[in-house]
Amino acid sequence: MSDLAHSAVRESRLVELHSLRKRVPLLSLLRQDVASNGPAWLPLVLVFGAISAVAYADHRVVAVSLVYLYILPLGLGAIFLRRGISYALIAACILFHDYYSPRYINPGLRIFHNLSAMLCFAFVVHVIQRYMQQREALAKTVQQQRDDLVKDVELAAQVQRLFLPLGKPAIAGLQIAGMMQPARGVSGDYYDYIPIDQHTIQIIVADVSGKGVPAALLMAATAAAMRLEANHDRSMLEQVGRLNTGILSVSDDERYVTLLVAEIDADKRTLHYVNCGHNPGLLFRASTGTLTRLNSSCPPIGLSPEEICELASADLAAGDVIVFYTDGVTEAENRLGEEFGLERLSTLVRRGSSLSAEELMIDIYNTAADFCGDDFNDDVTILVVKCDF
Repeated sequence: MSDLAHSAVRESRLVELHSLRKRVPLLSLLRQDVASNGPAWLPLVLVFGAISAVAYADHRVVAVSLVYLYILPLGLGAIFLRRGISYALIAACILFHDYYSPRYINPGLRIFHNLSAMLCFAFVVHVIQRYMQQREALAKTVQQQRDDLVKDVELAAQVQRLFLPLGKPAIAGLQIAGMMQPARGVSGDYYDYIPIDQHTIQIIVADVSGKGVPAALLMAATAAAMRLEANHDRSMLEQVGRLNTGILSVSDDERYVTLLVAEIDADKRTLHYVNCGHNPGLLFRASTGTLTRLNSSCPPIGLSPEEICELASADLAAGDVIVFYTDGVTEAENRLGEEFGLERLSTLVRRGSSLSAEELMIDIYNTAADFCGDDFNDDVTILVVKCDF
């Protein structure tokens, strides 16, 4: 190894040792929670600076004793420094007072004066130290509970993803792509596609009011109910009625579910749907370039004992595109407070009608994410069906 290399290695080790000596003593003086937050030198400057200021004042003022002014720096030391260091500062402050403020009094009275001040300081430091210990214990308990809650939410999110469809359905003549992005770990959105036969599929998109765990629990109930409905007859109006009864029995007056159920027959090229208070689906017709909204025809699920709905229909043709979504897309806001809105979404659907279902879904999500700076206020679900007859 060359002399230059030896010199570089030696200088590097010296820098590391110097940095280590510079950091470790400072951190060893501070309480653990203080040492992990912010620069280590700042609390020490406050404590020792306050001691110096009081010692200087005690030295300058001879007429009266200023020993009890040391309570201020000792209180700061009890907050920022470790227990042993805090108590050691008491002795240091008494020595400073005894040295810098010589007063011609009886030695016995002077000793009594210093001892009483020391006991007073020790009591104050003890009380503050006990308070800080309780505060640290409370902080650790809160942090542990927070960590446990995060783990529970992660587990709930994993369980919730089991309700979502795996893979893509194999329906000849249809391209189907769906995604769901939760805003808070767990989601109140739900989508599914359930094949009925070789050429017919049922598509479900739902949005539970609210966010977080309560919405996720009601979403799970909705998903389970829709899965159970897969074993019954395929009358969508009856499905919606039974689902409304079930959701109403497990939710309160403030919780409801907007739902859009659609049935697509690739052989007959027809679309039948029921929209229960959900965002209007978008049907782009390739032959005319027009966009039709699949509007709501009845109230959301879980608001009223009786759900009176209407079944709507539409004919499909090759190249047509159907887009289902939740309000997390249209209500995404930019920095100016403007919403992404239905018009921007409609423009995206028209512009991307030649894309595959997967590509259009990704384009819609990425465009909305760019619009709001990837900071969605609500869960985002997008489901795209392209007719490729």
